[in-house]
Amino acid sequence: MNKLCVPSPCLRALVAIGMLSYVVGGLDAAEKSEAIDFAHQIVPILRKNCSTCHAAGKAEGGFSINDRTSFLDDGMAVPGDIDGSYFLELIASDDPELQMPPQERPRVSKKEITLLRQWVAADMPWEADFTFGDKFYEPPLRPRRPELPPAVAGRENPIDRIIDAYLTIRQIPPPEPLGDAAFLRRVSLDLIGLPPTIEQLQAFLADDSTDKRSDAIDALLARDIDYADHWLSFWNDLLRNDYAGTGFITGGRTQITGWLYDSLRENKPFDQFTRELIAPPTAASRGFIDGIQWRGEVSAGQTTAIQFSQNVSQSLLGVNMKCASCHNSFVDQWKLADAYGLAAIYAKQPLELHRCDKPTGEMAKAAWLFPELGEIDAEADQPERLRQLAQLMTAPENGRFSRTIVNRLWQRLMGRGVVHPLDSMQSRPWNEDLLDYLAVYLVDQNYDLKQVLRLIATSRAYQSQTEVITDENGDREYVFRGPQAKRMTAEQFVDAVWRLSNAAPLTMDAKVSRIDKDDAKSTGVKLQAQWIWGDSAAVGKIPPAGETIALTRQFQLDGPIESAVAAITCDNEFQLFVNRREVAASAVWTEVKSVALSPYLKKGPNELVVIAKNAGAGANPAGLYFQAKIDLIGGESATIASDASWNWTPAPKETVVTKQPLSDWAKQQQPVAIVPTLAVWTTNVEDAAKLGLTGRTPMVRAALLKGDFLMRALGRPNRDQVVSTRPNELTTLEAISLANGPAFDDALSRGAKRLLAQDWESPHKLVNHVFLSLLSRPATYQEQAIFAETIGEEPDVQSVQDMLWTVLMLPEFMIIR
Repeated sequence: MNKLCVPSPCLRALVAIGMLSYVVGGLDAAEKSEAIDFAHQIVPILRKNCSTCHAAGKAEGGFSINDRTSFLDDGMAVPGDIDGSYFLELIASDDPELQMPPQERPRVSKKEITLLRQWVAADMPWEADFTFGDKFYEPPLRPRRPELPPAVAGRENPIDRIIDAYLTIRQIPPPEPLGDAAFLRRVSLDLIGLPPTIEQLQAFLADDSTDKRSDAIDALLARDIDYADHWLSFWNDLLRNDYAGTGFITGGRTQITGWLYDSLRENKPFDQFTRELIAPPTAASRGFIDGIQWRGEVSAGQTTAIQFSQNVSQSLLGVNMKCASCHNSFVDQWKLADAYGLAAIYAKQPLELHRCDKPTGEMAKAAWLFPELGEIDAEADQPERLRQLAQLMTAPENGRFSRTIVNRLWQRLMGRGVVHPLDSMQSRPWNEDLLDYLAVYLVDQNYDLKQVLRLIATSRAYQSQTEVITDENGDREYVFRGPQAKRMTAEQFVDAVWRLSNAAPLTMDAKVSRIDKDDAKSTGVKLQAQWIWGDSAAVGKIPPAGETIALTRQFQLDGPIESAVAAITCDNEFQLFVNRREVAASAVWTEVKSVALSPYLKKGPNELVVIAKNAGAGANPAGLYFQAKIDLIGGESATIASDASWNWTPAPKETVVTKQPLSDWAKQQQPVAIVPTLAVWTTNVEDAAKLGLTGRTPMVRAALLKGDFLMRALGRPNRDQVVSTRPNELTTLEAISLANGPAFDDALSRGAKRLLAQDWESPHKLVNHVFLSLLSRPATYQEQAIFAETIGEEPDVQSVQDMLWTVLMLPEFMIIR
């Protein structure tokens, strides 16, 4: 049997680059750097420069750009071949006899030519159904309740009734059903962003009840923390919310994370959610409409009022107002006055229209895009104008609002929107009845987004095998043949790796509460911790301001650790070191830190060191509160709490704490003093400590952290702009990051060590465990044989790490099918 090669860093890079979906040639580095947006970058150039003579029934010189097929028919363009695409030569030519557009018309700019070259190099992607030949499709504004076709073969879900009729008309058989394991992996990733655990998978497969799929969906949607963790990325992208980046340092931008996370956890109705975004009742949700106050001079299209117009229309109505913010749009019916009318609702001062960044002398009047539903009182003050807009936006009669969000949810679960692209809601849906039904269903369900997700996920259409997409249907009208495969988001990929490797960070950047209060009550946690300090807090004494001490504890663990969590706070500041590694710190004593200790504890002797500091302008009470709950493999448990068994000593330098054992520098330790408990400590700390010690506080998820190099490389945007969808293609940067990125490599190393710490009957059992964890299926006989031979009878860290890397690089892992 051939032995699988161990992937060296160089070989990893070659393998990963080989996974790229396409290779772009013929461009310099600057031209290759960005993906092409056909609807927003290419269509305006072609419409402005070419459509007059070569579209809508006109084909001067025998050349038409009505659709992609016409564009390619006479050889004027060759996808992937810049030099062979003659139309590029004509556009760039200085010969007055050849140049296009003709000499009497403005030339195509250099920037536009670069974009066209990028487009050709990328094989000229073209949105399905798009044509320059038809007039704009005008979608209905008000809701429409379609009549449902009769159910076929017991498929009662309204989605299935509509799609079954759709497929029957086209003489297309329904897609084949998805197996149980594949279904559970798909729905788990789609609803909460994590693959199922082995235990969850095995329990689901063993369940023979007829309702187990709908029960699984309900159980996933009920996991409010996991649901919020996952959908936070979707809304951060769409509302351009983040934890760092442009504007945050200068105070020109504020995040809405706390409000957004709480709204997701409580499943706030989407109409209320939207009203709180547009007309914020408190500062907590105001960051979206205030946008980014850029430093220095900005163009007219980047003022906060115009950002408001662009962001509200794109995020909530699927309207691209960016073109119309500069001039009348080339891609739809929206005019410059429309963009400025929406901006004037937000503007606090009179707003002058600018066309292509030049003032026109005309003043904008506050107005909303669909006056047939109601008007904005332009004379009202800004808060009232925003309130009126919020009411008009969320009125049940506004079908555009409800259609836009259900279209986004359909795309997230099914891989492609009913309307495509998502931000071109003026485009014709591939099934109007389906879109309209989903929209009225949302309103019927009191704008409960989870109910829409449930309706989609319980349909046979969703629970079907993914469509096999071939080259021949790429340029034709889209026809539904089943869900489309989706690439994992950066957060889903990273979360799966962290869970396998136990490498998730212990702290997060998002300031949110993720503690399950109901679960905490059920566990009945008993607090044993006391408040402790040094001699300065002994009876009758008050610690001086600025005093800094080290509080220490040594203890023995008799077995390997299964889980360990600690709750800690200190009045006023602390740094926690476990076996000479810093694991937590805080200067806010009212916030109890819940800290996962598993990666830092070990069988045998362990050391805790807390560098604690008292603040204030004068002497004041000080104290450390600490309790850890440690579960060992085999069922034994231990509690380590701050009490009289701790010692203290003047604080040494941090380098000493991290580099020398406790016995080397704390030879003059003294017993701590038990500090009388203040009422304010009890009020602020004890309930939070109980919650933090449940041991069930979920793993920190990637969505709760600032984007790092790996996540950005995997497609996480910087969120300076609204992002509706992320690219499905793997880029060269991503491939290299997955091959040689240090953070990814460290996580895999931890994962390998964690796996090797367990007892395996054979290498085959270890291989099977990895496949079940990551792919939700056992390894095949051939896969088991190859990997078992590779890692050998006595696997080491490097061989197991390379096995993990190889499985993670499989399209089966990275693609949600």
